[in-house]
Amino acid sequence: MRKKGTERPHTGLYDQHFVKGAYFCAACGLELFKSDSKFDAGCGWPSFSIPSAEKHITKNKDFTFGMVRTEVVCSRCGGHLGHVFNDGPPPTGLRYCINSESLTFKSEEQLKLEKKAKTSDSTPTSGE
Repeated sequence: MRKKGTERPHTGLYDQHFVKGAYFCAACGLELFKSDSKFDAGCGWPSFSIPSAEKHITKNKDFTFGMVRTEVVCSRCGGHLGHVFNDGPPPTGLRYCINSESLTFKSEEQLKLEKKAKTSDSTPTSGE
C-alpha cells in the first residue's frame, strides 16, 4: 500500500466477491466501502460506485505511466487504494477501482455481532 503497487487483474481476493457487508482499509481499519456500492466492472479489480463516506477517501492527481489519473488513498493512513474513473454506473458515474490487497472485509453478520458486543460492553451492570 505504501509503494502504490497493484495486483494483477482478476487475481485479487475481492474481485468477484459479492457478500453483504463492508470493506475496510487493510492498513488502519477505516471503513471505505459498503457492499451495496460494489459492482462487476469486468476490469479485474473490485469496483465501487461510492465510498462509505467521502471524507474517508482522499483523491490525488497521478501522472505515472504517461497517463493522468486520479489516485485514491485512505484519508486516515494515506495507504494507496487504487484509482477512480468516470466510467461507472449511475447515479455517480464513478468507478473506484480498488486493489484487493488494500482491503479487508467484514460480513453483515460479523458487523452485527461486533456492534452487539460493543453495545453490551458499554451497558452498565448492576451495582455500578
